[in-house]
Amino acid sequence: MLSVLRNRTYRHLFAAQIVALTGTGLATLALALLAYDLAGDGAGLVLGTALTIKMVAYVTIAPLAAAFAERLDRRRMLVALDLVRAAVALCLPFVTEVWQVYVLIFLLQSASAGFTPAFQATIPDVLTDERDYTKALSLSRLAMDMESLLSPMLAAALLLIVSFDSLFWGTSLGFVASAMLVVSVALPSPKPGKRRGIYDRTTRGIRIYLKTPRLRGLLALSWSAAALSSMVIVNTVVIIRSDLGLSDSAVAIALAGFGGGSMLAAFALPRLLDRFEDRKVMIFGATLGTLAMAAAAVLAAMMPLSLALLTVFWTCTGFGYSATLTPSGRLLTRSAHPEDRPAVFAAQFTLSHGCWLVLYPLAGGLMTMFGSAVALGWMAAFSVLGLVAALLIWPRRDQGSVAHDHPDLPQDHPHLAGDAPHAHPIIIDDLHPHFPQNRSQNGPA
Repeated sequence: MLSVLRNRTYRHLFAAQIVALTGTGLATLALALLAYDLAGDGAGLVLGTALTIKMVAYVTIAPLAAAFAERLDRRRMLVALDLVRAAVALCLPFVTEVWQVYVLIFLLQSASAGFTPAFQATIPDVLTDERDYTKALSLSRLAMDMESLLSPMLAAALLLIVSFDSLFWGTSLGFVASAMLVVSVALPSPKPGKRRGIYDRTTRGIRIYLKTPRLRGLLALSWSAAALSSMVIVNTVVIIRSDLGLSDSAVAIALAGFGGGSMLAAFALPRLLDRFEDRKVMIFGATLGTLAMAAAAVLAAMMPLSLALLTVFWTCTGFGYSATLTPSGRLLTRSAHPEDRPAVFAAQFTLSHGCWLVLYPLAGGLMTMFGSAVALGWMAAFSVLGLVAALLIWPRRDQGSVAHDHPDLPQDHPHLAGDAPHAHPIIIDDLHPHFPQNRSQNGPA
């Protein structure tokens, strides 16, 4: 897996991701402490509102940013957005009102909504071999899981010598370091095709996405993954503290189980994806996570879950979650021309976070009204809906000839010779002229 770090450009980009993730992790804890400092017992409401604002920014801003990404130099865009995030982080220690937190969080997450899809779309342009790209996806997942485990420990150590608002300075330094690493390498910026209007550019990624069967299947699996992770993220603390009466350290142990399972999947996926098609691996992951949560619901209905059992269930759920979502970058890359990748990655970013926007409050509301067993059962049922939809939407053989027509071509075009509709091994629609052949064993795009 580490062999991809021999590529200097990717090595710098991966380092940029790590320092930015570390800064974000510090900001997460600092924001919780800031909310308590401003609102006291109402800190939960402040954080819940901030999380909702984050998701709204992701859902609304990412398509707009993608509309401009194809016209901008990729490196300059990433550096500018990093510097915006650094500037916003510097403002957070000076806020005195809750509404100021909301405004700054919206600005910070709006910049992230532009940065993340463009950054993700750059990696397959840097690592053109699909096996290397798969290793990079696993490294990225591993970095995110490590951040969730290590950032709280780093923050706790720093809080022994500095006040919580100083953590925001660490966040800002992380974004500045990310910008410096990005500017230190030359990044490919695919040349855009014909000029399009703002509406076309804003909606193009989502239209391409929803016209591609495998990506509609990915969206269904993203719903499943969001159902599973929402239950873990929102309700673990309630199960541990209220149902089991255990301490904060027990919350950390249970969440470490989820992160540990995700890390195990990250290590296993490069080999799994060499042997099995993406569809099989991702559906297996969603099935494993769903079964683990359903089993937890059944046991919780019969008796209180122990910390050990919950950690085992969360480990299986984390493995399934990572196996479901980590290969998504391969599907997105395979389904778009280089110039359309930022738009398609932004579409996945927007639509997947739309799933969390729905399922986060559902998970919390079900837990509050009906308790853990019912919440576990319903979130497992929501995951089943996504899994069944993926099985129905995503063709089992995602390759070979696909029937299609060409409304944009004249009838005497050489490609339309013969009866229509016709078929050949390349998916074509009114948005995508001829896709490039897929480089992997999984068939053409």
